[in-house]
Amino acid sequence: MSYVDGFVVPVDKDRVDEYRKIARRFGKKCMELGAIQYMESIEDDVPPGNVTSFDMAVRKAASEVVFFSFIIYPNKRTRDRINKAMMSDPEWANMDMTKAPMNGKTMIFGGFKPLVSLGG
Repeated sequence: MSYVDGFVVPVDKDRVDEYRKIARRFGKKCMELGAIQYMESIEDDVPPGNVTSFDMAVRKAASEVVFFSFIIYPNKRTRDRINKAMMSDPEWANMDMTKAPMNGKTMIFGGFKPLVSLGG
């Protein structure tokens, strides 16, 4: 059964193009290593909340936009192998997060087992 990593991360509005370039390289590498799909989505219709919201979850600053992203793998074993490979790859293992366009401190991420999957 497939496996999914999901992410919600704030990105500085002025650095979206920079983030896109990083995400494209990261996604291509994941796909080369065996991921089935890689998706990065920028907020478009994200309502504010009184109790919970994407903005609140990542403590989004006024200067940021929220990205919702996911990677689909054939199975958890492949995901674990890809994550291990990415963490030992110098481009990703040595990334200086203090200079990155995204706020890694408030990023939310995790692995998920699909419960219902329809279509593509």
